Amino acid sequence: MRKKTRKKTRTGSRLRLLLLAAACAWVGAAAPPPEALIAGTVFREPGFALPGAEVTVDPDQKKPKKLKVKRTVLRSDARGEWALRVPAEPLRYTVTVKAAGFQTVTRDVEIHGEERADVYVELKAETGKPKP
Repeated sequence: MRKKTRKKTRTGSRLRLLLLAAACAWVGAAAPPPEALIAGTVFREPGFALPGAEVTVDPDQKKPKKLKVKRTVLRSDARGEWALRVPAEPLRYTVTVKAAGFQTVTRDVEIHGEERADVYVELKAETGKPKP
């Protein structure tokens, strides 16, 4: 009597292939949301970079409730540069730059999509106040 032969299936390799396909589909679906970039450089008179300046980026108070954007404070690097990624949604931001011994400067920036907004600021030295 002849023995029935059965083709061996490789369930493990099929399962791995299925899991790999599902993982690839999940990674593609979980793409990060689009972003915009607000970046700039802080200078001091007569045009030299100003490292360590405090840069505050504040979203407009009239932002949509679905947008989760909050006030961010950063410092300019050794070359006076700074950058911040924000959601690519239409929104106005207020950028305030200050440093010890210099006048504070405020600029408004509007973001309309995936774009880069550059903010160049030159801080002027504070005028000395007479000491009593």
